[in-house]
Amino acid sequence: MTTDMIESNNTKSSAPLLTQRYLRMVTKDGHSTFHMDGAQGKGLAYLRDAWGILMDMRWRWMMLVFSASFVIHWLVFAVLWYLLAEMNGDLELDHDAPPDNHTICVKYITSFTAAFSFSLETQLTIGYGTMFPSGDCPSAIALLAIQMVLGLMLEAFITGAFVAKIARPKNRAFSIRFTRSAVVTHTEGKPYLMFQVANTRSSPLTSVQISAILYQEQENGQLHQTSIDFHLDSVTSDECPFFIFPLTYYHSVTPSSPLAALLQREAAQHFELVIFLSAVQEGTGEMCQRRTSYLPSEIMLYHRFAPVLARNAKGEYQIKMENFDKTIPELPAAADSNCPRRTDKEIRINGQHIDSFQLSEAGLTE
Repeated sequence: MTTDMIESNNTKSSAPLLTQRYLRMVTKDGHSTFHMDGAQGKGLAYLRDAWGILMDMRWRWMMLVFSASFVIHWLVFAVLWYLLAEMNGDLELDHDAPPDNHTICVKYITSFTAAFSFSLETQLTIGYGTMFPSGDCPSAIALLAIQMVLGLMLEAFITGAFVAKIARPKNRAFSIRFTRSAVVTHTEGKPYLMFQVANTRSSPLTSVQISAILYQEQENGQLHQTSIDFHLDSVTSDECPFFIFPLTYYHSVTPSSPLAALLQREAAQHFELVIFLSAVQEGTGEMCQRRTSYLPSEIMLYHRFAPVLARNAKGEYQIKMENFDKTIPELPAAADSNCPRRTDKEIRINGQHIDSFQLSEAGLTE
Protein backbone atom coordinates (compact mmCIF):
# COMPACT_ATOMS: atom_id res chain seq x y z
CA MET A 1 0.00 0.00 0.00
CA THR A 2 1.50 3.31 -1.05
CA THR A 3 0.93 6.52 0.78
CA ASP A 4 -1.37 7.86 -1.91
CA MET A 5 -3.99 5.29 -0.82
CA ILE A 6 -4.95 7.58 2.01
CA GLU A 7 -3.64 10.89 0.72
CA SER A 8 -7.12 11.95 -0.28
CA ASN A 9 -7.85 12.29 3.44
CA ASN A 10 -4.87 14.52 4.18
CA THR A 11 -7.06 17.44 5.04
CA LYS A 12 -9.08 15.44 7.57
CA SER A 13 -8.24 15.16 11.23
CA SER A 14 -6.42 12.08 12.48
CA ALA A 15 -9.28 10.92 14.69
CA PRO A 16 -10.22 7.23 15.19
CA LEU A 17 -11.33 5.43 12.05
CA LEU A 18 -14.91 4.67 12.96
CA THR A 19 -17.22 6.23 15.51
CA GLN A 20 -19.90 3.53 15.40
CA ARG A 21 -19.80 1.34 18.50
CA TYR A 22 -19.44 -2.42 18.10
CA LEU A 23 -19.26 -5.07 20.79
CA ARG A 24 -15.86 -6.77 20.65
CA MET A 25 -15.15 -10.49 20.59
CA VAL A 26 -12.07 -10.23 22.80
CA THR A 27 -11.83 -7.65 25.56
CA LYS A 28 -8.78 -5.47 26.00
CA ASP A 29 -7.57 -7.73 28.81
CA GLY A 30 -7.96 -10.85 26.67
CA HIS A 31 -11.28 -12.35 27.80
CA SER A 32 -13.74 -13.81 25.30
CA THR A 33 -17.22 -12.30 25.11
CA PHE A 34 -18.84 -15.25 23.34
CA HIS A 35 -21.84 -16.93 24.99
CA MET A 36 -22.87 -20.48 24.12
CA ASP A 37 -26.59 -21.21 24.04
CA GLY A 38 -28.43 -24.46 23.44
CA ALA A 39 -25.43 -26.76 23.97
CA GLN A 40 -26.41 -30.33 24.82
CA GLY A 41 -24.87 -31.82 27.96
CA LYS A 42 -23.39 -28.51 29.07
CA GLY A 43 -23.89 -29.24 32.78
CA LEU A 44 -22.30 -32.69 32.52
CA ALA A 45 -19.34 -31.22 30.67
CA TYR A 46 -18.83 -28.73 33.50
CA LEU A 47 -18.87 -31.51 36.10
CA ARG A 48 -16.28 -33.49 34.17
CA ASP A 49 -13.97 -30.48 34.20
CA ALA A 50 -14.40 -29.53 37.86
CA TRP A 51 -10.68 -28.81 38.23
CA GLY A 52 -10.69 -26.44 35.27
CA ILE A 53 -13.74 -24.67 36.65
CA LEU A 54 -11.97 -24.12 39.98
CA MET A 55 -8.91 -22.73 38.21
CA ASP A 56 -11.05 -20.27 36.24
CA MET A 57 -13.05 -19.10 39.25
CA ARG A 58 -12.43 -15.72 40.81
CA TRP A 59 -10.77 -15.90 44.21
CA ARG A 60 -13.88 -14.79 46.10
CA TRP A 61 -15.95 -17.63 44.63
CA MET A 62 -13.16 -20.11 45.12
CA MET A 63 -12.88 -19.18 48.80
CA LEU A 64 -16.66 -19.54 49.15
CA VAL A 65 -16.61 -23.00 47.53
CA PHE A 66 -13.77 -24.21 49.71
CA SER A 67 -15.33 -22.88 52.92
CA ALA A 68 -18.66 -24.42 52.01
CA SER A 69 -16.94 -27.75 51.26
CA PHE A 70 -15.49 -27.96 54.78
CA VAL A 71 -18.70 -26.86 56.48
CA ILE A 72 -20.78 -29.35 54.49
CA HIS A 73 -18.27 -32.11 55.29
CA TRP A 74 -18.48 -31.35 59.01
CA LEU A 75 -22.28 -31.17 58.91
CA VAL A 76 -22.67 -34.48 57.05
CA PHE A 77 -20.54 -36.34 59.56
CA ALA A 78 -22.18 -34.49 62.46
CA VAL A 79 -25.48 -35.95 61.28
CA LEU A 80 -23.89 -39.41 61.04
CA TRP A 81 -22.39 -39.17 64.54
CA TYR A 82 -25.74 -37.99 65.90
CA LEU A 83 -27.59 -40.86 64.20
CA LEU A 84 -25.04 -43.32 65.59
CA ALA A 85 -25.56 -41.98 69.10
CA GLU A 86 -29.34 -42.13 68.71
CA MET A 87 -29.33 -45.68 67.30
CA ASN A 88 -27.02 -46.80 70.11
CA GLY A 89 -29.22 -45.14 72.72
CA ASP A 90 -26.52 -42.74 73.96
CA LEU A 91 -28.51 -39.50 73.82
CA GLU A 92 -30.64 -40.09 76.93
CA LEU A 93 -27.99 -41.68 79.10
CA ASP A 94 -25.87 -40.21 81.86
CA HIS A 95 -22.46 -40.51 80.27
CA ASP A 96 -20.73 -40.15 83.65
CA ALA A 97 -22.58 -43.20 85.07
CA PRO A 98 -23.78 -45.40 82.17
CA PRO A 99 -25.42 -48.83 82.75
CA ASP A 100 -23.01 -51.70 83.14
CA ASN A 101 -24.44 -53.56 80.13
CA HIS A 102 -24.27 -50.54 77.74
CA THR A 103 -21.29 -49.41 75.63
CA ILE A 104 -21.30 -45.73 74.72
CA CYS A 105 -19.96 -45.26 71.16
CA VAL A 106 -18.83 -41.65 71.58
CA LYS A 107 -18.49 -40.16 75.01
CA TYR A 108 -20.60 -37.07 75.77
CA ILE A 109 -22.46 -36.83 72.43
CA THR A 110 -25.87 -35.92 73.85
CA SER A 111 -27.05 -33.40 71.24
CA PHE A 112 -26.53 -32.39 67.63
CA THR A 113 -24.33 -29.50 68.76
CA ALA A 114 -22.07 -31.96 70.55
CA ALA A 115 -22.05 -34.18 67.45
CA PHE A 116 -21.01 -31.24 65.25
CA SER A 117 -18.28 -30.32 67.73
CA PHE A 118 -16.96 -33.88 67.69
CA SER A 119 -17.03 -33.95 63.88
CA LEU A 120 -15.04 -30.71 63.79
CA GLU A 121 -12.50 -31.96 66.36
CA THR A 122 -12.06 -35.22 64.47
CA GLN A 123 -11.51 -33.55 61.10
CA LEU A 124 -9.04 -30.99 62.45
CA THR A 125 -7.43 -33.44 64.92
CA ILE A 126 -7.92 -30.94 67.73
CA GLY A 127 -8.42 -33.53 70.45
CA TYR A 128 -9.72 -31.56 73.45
CA GLY A 129 -10.04 -34.84 75.35
CA THR A 130 -13.66 -34.65 76.51
CA MET A 131 -15.35 -36.51 73.64
CA PHE A 132 -13.76 -39.67 72.25
CA PRO A 133 -14.95 -42.87 70.51
CA SER A 134 -15.01 -46.14 72.36
CA GLY A 135 -12.83 -48.97 71.16
CA ASP A 136 -15.63 -51.41 72.01
CA CYS A 137 -17.99 -49.82 69.44
CA PRO A 138 -17.03 -51.04 65.91
CA SER A 139 -19.50 -48.67 64.23
CA ALA A 140 -17.80 -45.66 65.78
CA ILE A 141 -14.34 -46.84 64.72
CA ALA A 142 -15.55 -47.45 61.14
CA LEU A 143 -17.22 -44.05 60.91
CA LEU A 144 -14.09 -42.41 62.35
CA ALA A 145 -11.91 -44.06 59.70
CA ILE A 146 -14.25 -43.00 56.88
CA GLN A 147 -14.31 -39.38 58.06
CA MET A 148 -10.53 -39.22 58.36
CA VAL A 149 -9.94 -40.68 54.89
CA LEU A 150 -12.48 -38.42 53.20
CA GLY A 151 -11.26 -35.42 55.18
CA LEU A 152 -7.65 -36.00 54.13
CA MET A 153 -8.75 -36.30 50.50
CA LEU A 154 -10.69 -33.04 50.74
CA GLU A 155 -7.76 -31.22 52.36
CA ALA A 156 -5.34 -32.53 49.73
CA PHE A 157 -7.65 -31.43 46.90
CA ILE A 158 -8.15 -27.96 48.34
CA THR A 159 -4.46 -27.47 49.10
CA GLY A 160 -3.51 -28.56 45.58
CA ALA A 161 -6.09 -26.24 44.06
CA PHE A 162 -4.77 -23.29 46.06
CA VAL A 163 -1.17 -23.96 45.05
CA ALA A 164 -2.09 -24.51 41.40
CA LYS A 165 -4.14 -21.32 41.24
CA ILE A 166 -1.42 -19.24 42.86
CA ALA A 167 1.40 -20.67 40.74
CA ARG A 168 -0.32 -20.81 37.37
CA PRO A 169 1.41 -18.85 34.55
CA LYS A 170 -1.74 -16.80 33.94
CA ASN A 171 -0.83 -14.62 36.92
CA ARG A 172 2.51 -13.74 35.31
CA ALA A 173 0.70 -12.71 32.13
CA PHE A 174 -1.06 -9.89 34.01
CA SER A 175 2.24 -8.01 34.04
CA ILE A 176 2.21 -7.83 30.22
CA ARG A 177 0.59 -4.67 28.85
CA PHE A 178 -0.49 -3.75 25.34
CA THR A 179 -1.05 -0.19 24.23
CA ARG A 180 -4.71 0.85 24.27
CA SER A 181 -4.47 1.98 20.65
CA ALA A 182 -2.57 0.94 17.57
CA VAL A 183 -1.22 3.53 15.16
CA VAL A 184 -0.55 3.82 11.45
CA THR A 185 2.68 5.73 11.03
CA HIS A 186 4.89 6.40 8.02
CA THR A 187 8.53 5.46 7.76
CA GLU A 188 10.37 6.40 4.57
CA GLY A 189 7.03 7.12 2.99
CA LYS A 190 5.60 3.66 3.71
CA PRO A 191 2.66 3.11 6.10
CA TYR A 192 3.07 0.69 8.99
CA LEU A 193 0.53 -0.54 11.50
CA MET A 194 2.18 -0.57 14.91
CA PHE A 195 1.42 -1.53 18.50
CA GLN A 196 3.56 -1.73 21.62
CA VAL A 197 3.78 -4.33 24.37
CA ALA A 198 5.55 -3.94 27.72
CA ASN A 199 6.74 -6.25 30.47
CA THR A 200 6.01 -4.33 33.66
CA ARG A 201 8.08 -6.60 35.90
CA SER A 202 11.85 -6.55 36.21
CA SER A 203 12.19 -10.30 35.59
CA PRO A 204 12.60 -10.90 31.86
CA LEU A 205 10.54 -13.14 29.61
CA THR A 206 12.13 -15.23 26.87
CA SER A 207 11.07 -16.78 23.56
CA VAL A 208 8.38 -14.17 22.93
CA GLN A 209 6.11 -14.95 19.98
CA ILE A 210 3.46 -12.70 18.47
CA SER A 211 0.61 -13.75 16.20
CA ALA A 212 -2.37 -11.77 14.97
CA ILE A 213 -5.72 -12.73 13.47
CA LEU A 214 -8.04 -10.38 11.61
CA TYR A 215 -11.72 -11.23 12.20
CA GLN A 216 -14.38 -10.01 9.78
CA GLU A 217 -18.07 -10.84 9.89
CA GLN A 218 -19.40 -11.91 6.50
CA GLU A 219 -22.89 -11.45 5.13
CA ASN A 220 -23.84 -15.05 5.97
CA GLY A 221 -22.96 -14.43 9.63
CA GLN A 222 -19.72 -16.40 9.52
CA LEU A 223 -16.48 -15.01 10.90
CA HIS A 224 -13.64 -14.92 8.39
CA GLN A 225 -10.15 -15.22 9.86
CA THR A 226 -7.03 -13.83 8.21
CA SER A 227 -3.51 -14.10 9.54
CA ILE A 228 -1.63 -10.81 9.87
CA ASP A 229 2.15 -10.90 10.11
CA PHE A 230 3.96 -8.60 12.54
CA HIS A 231 7.72 -8.26 12.84
CA LEU A 232 10.08 -6.70 15.37
CA ASP A 233 12.57 -4.23 13.90
CA SER A 234 15.18 -6.27 11.98
CA VAL A 235 14.80 -9.46 14.01
CA THR A 236 14.63 -12.25 11.43
CA SER A 237 13.50 -15.08 13.73
CA ASP A 238 9.91 -15.61 14.83
CA GLU A 239 10.89 -15.25 18.48
CA CYS A 240 12.21 -12.36 20.51
CA PRO A 241 14.79 -13.95 22.84
CA PHE A 242 14.67 -11.24 25.51
CA PHE A 243 11.69 -9.21 26.71
CA ILE A 244 12.57 -6.68 29.41
CA PHE A 245 11.79 -3.31 27.78
CA PRO A 246 8.77 -2.27 25.65
CA LEU A 247 8.71 -3.79 22.17
CA THR A 248 7.16 -2.24 19.06
CA TYR A 249 5.76 -4.58 16.45
CA TYR A 250 5.19 -3.52 12.84
CA HIS A 251 2.96 -4.65 10.01
CA SER A 252 3.75 -3.25 6.58
CA VAL A 253 0.50 -2.08 5.00
CA THR A 254 1.28 -3.08 1.42
CA PRO A 255 -1.32 -3.31 -1.36
CA SER A 256 -1.55 -7.06 -0.70
CA SER A 257 -2.19 -6.57 3.02
CA PRO A 258 -5.70 -7.51 4.18
CA LEU A 259 -5.73 -4.24 6.13
CA ALA A 260 -4.96 -2.04 3.13
CA ALA A 261 -8.57 -1.34 2.19
CA LEU A 262 -9.88 -1.54 5.76
CA LEU A 263 -7.65 1.28 6.98
CA GLN A 264 -9.20 3.83 4.65
CA ARG A 265 -11.62 6.19 6.36
CA GLU A 266 -14.29 5.62 3.77
CA ALA A 267 -14.36 1.89 4.55
CA ALA A 268 -17.41 1.20 6.71
CA GLN A 269 -16.72 -2.50 7.24
CA HIS A 270 -16.16 -3.50 10.82
CA PHE A 271 -13.26 -5.74 11.83
CA GLU A 272 -11.36 -6.78 14.91
CA LEU A 273 -7.63 -7.41 15.08
CA VAL A 274 -6.75 -9.85 17.88
CA ILE A 275 -3.14 -10.03 19.05
CA PHE A 276 -1.77 -13.14 20.78
CA LEU A 277 1.47 -13.11 22.76
CA SER A 278 3.16 -16.14 24.28
CA ALA A 279 6.37 -16.09 26.30
CA VAL A 280 8.39 -18.29 28.62
CA GLN A 281 9.09 -17.34 32.22
CA GLU A 282 12.81 -17.34 32.82
CA GLY A 283 12.60 -18.58 36.41
CA THR A 284 10.18 -21.50 35.99
CA GLY A 285 10.26 -22.30 32.27
CA GLU A 286 6.45 -22.16 32.12
CA MET A 287 4.69 -20.51 29.21
CA CYS A 288 2.32 -17.61 29.76
CA GLN A 289 -0.07 -16.08 27.23
CA ARG A 290 -1.68 -12.70 26.84
CA ARG A 291 -4.27 -11.39 24.39
CA THR A 292 -5.79 -8.11 23.36
CA SER A 293 -7.77 -6.74 20.44
CA TYR A 294 -8.05 -3.56 18.41
CA LEU A 295 -11.23 -2.26 16.81
CA PRO A 296 -11.18 0.24 13.92
CA SER A 297 -11.91 3.00 16.41
CA GLU A 298 -8.70 2.10 18.27
CA ILE A 299 -6.40 2.41 15.25
CA MET A 300 -5.10 5.94 14.80
CA LEU A 301 -3.99 7.18 11.39
CA TYR A 302 -1.04 9.55 11.10
CA HIS A 303 0.12 8.95 14.67
CA ARG A 304 3.25 7.58 16.24
CA PHE A 305 4.03 6.43 19.76
CA ALA A 306 5.76 8.71 22.23
CA PRO A 307 9.28 7.59 23.24
CA VAL A 308 9.37 5.43 26.36
CA LEU A 309 13.13 4.83 26.64
CA ALA A 310 15.40 7.49 28.10
CA ARG A 311 18.64 7.78 30.04
CA ASN A 312 19.07 9.23 33.51
CA ALA A 313 21.95 11.31 34.80
CA LYS A 314 24.03 8.16 35.35
CA GLY A 315 23.54 7.05 31.77
CA GLU A 316 21.25 4.18 32.74
CA TYR A 317 18.18 3.31 30.69
CA GLN A 318 14.82 4.30 32.12
CA ILE A 319 11.40 3.21 30.93
CA LYS A 320 8.82 5.99 31.11
CA MET A 321 5.59 4.03 31.39
CA GLU A 322 3.62 7.27 31.61
CA ASN A 323 4.33 7.65 27.87
CA PHE A 324 3.41 4.07 27.02
CA ASP A 325 -0.12 4.80 25.77
CA LYS A 326 0.60 8.29 24.47
CA THR A 327 0.53 8.94 20.73
CA ILE A 328 1.88 11.93 18.83
CA PRO A 329 0.00 13.18 15.75
CA GLU A 330 1.90 13.34 12.47
CA LEU A 331 1.17 15.93 9.83
CA PRO A 332 0.05 14.11 6.70
CA ALA A 333 2.22 16.41 4.61
CA ALA A 334 5.25 15.46 6.68
CA ALA A 335 4.41 11.77 6.49
CA ASP A 336 4.21 12.00 2.72
CA SER A 337 7.31 14.19 2.33
CA ASN A 338 9.41 11.26 1.22
CA CYS A 339 6.98 10.34 -1.55
CA PRO A 340 7.33 11.80 -5.05
CA ARG A 341 5.03 14.75 -5.64
CA ARG A 342 2.53 14.10 -8.40
CA THR A 343 0.78 16.57 -10.65
CA ASP A 344 -2.18 15.51 -12.78
CA LYS A 345 -1.81 16.39 -16.49
CA GLU A 346 -4.05 15.71 -19.45
CA ILE A 347 -3.60 15.72 -23.24
CA ARG A 348 -6.17 17.61 -25.34
CA ILE A 349 -6.35 17.92 -29.12
CA ASN A 350 -8.67 20.54 -30.50
CA GLY A 351 -10.13 20.91 -27.03
CA GLN A 352 -11.00 17.24 -26.73
CA HIS A 353 -9.64 15.07 -23.95
CA ILE A 354 -7.35 12.37 -25.36
CA ASP A 355 -5.36 11.01 -22.44
CA SER A 356 -4.15 11.83 -18.91
CA PHE A 357 -1.00 11.17 -16.94
CA GLN A 358 0.76 12.15 -13.73
CA LEU A 359 3.96 14.13 -13.64
CA SER A 360 6.06 13.28 -10.58
CA GLU A 361 9.58 13.87 -9.36
CA ALA A 362 10.36 10.24 -10.23
CA GLY A 363 8.97 10.45 -13.76
CA LEU A 364 5.73 9.88 -15.64
CA THR A 365 2.99 7.65 -14.28
CA GLU A 366 0.12 6.56 -16.47
